Amino acid sequence: MKKTDLAARLARSSRISPAEAADRLDRVVHDILKHLKKGENASLPGLGTFKPGRVAKIRFEPASRKSAGPRRKA
Repeated sequence: MKKTDLAARLARSSRISPAEAADRLDRVVHDILKHLKKGENASLPGLGTFKPGRVAKIRFEPASRKSAGPRRKA
């Protein structure tokens, strides 16, 4: 899924403009990268955790299906 697709879905579900949705998405990515650069984990509740690695590598650990809660169809 491309950023524009994700922003469009976020805009529809949140009833905000596509531009505002894209800004919010950029903020989330920026915050994730900021934590990883500081050597901290960055969690996305229900999805998983980004973990910093050696030599600019990033590892993502998906949340288990049990803790993710019910899934909705889009």
